[in-house]
Amino acid sequence: MAARRQAMTSELLGPDLAKMVPLIGPGQSDTACIDNALELLVIGGGYSLAHAMMMLIPEAWAGDPLMDPQRRAFYEYHAALMEPWDGPAAIAFTDGRQIGATLRPQWPAAGALYIVTDDDHLIMASEAGVLPVPEEKDHQQMAFAAGQNAR
Repeated sequence: MAARRQAMTSELLGPDLAKMVPLIGPGQSDTACIDNALELLVIGGGYSLAHAMMMLIPEAWAGDPLMDPQRRAFYEYHAALMEPWDGPAAIAFTDGRQIGATLRPQWPAAGALYIVTDDDHLIMASEAGVLPVPEEKDHQQMAFAAGQNAR
């Protein structure tokens, strides 16, 4: 972000963008840094939460011959705008209306499971059985691997 700061503009923030410098303060944790970057993209850039997360932590698109060409074009375009985030391996996010999660593609052994119960609770973890869920409440079980997004 620091390397691209001089080229940044925002129709939403205009000259107030300068008040956000430094965009990512020195000495912050990975979590704080990605939170700052996400806030900049969503509030300052006007991107949706899902769009911003796909920019920050893209799927492993370059070597995937099965990827939809439109999705590949999305990632290729955004790769020219910014480098992928090199922070936490797994991130869950929400804006109060939408929830999602992503796993960095550089962690091929990483994976996550999630369960959505019939009373709309979401449980996500790296392994099954983290929380006991009565079988009658189990509505949907899904898994996703590194480089994938769940929304």
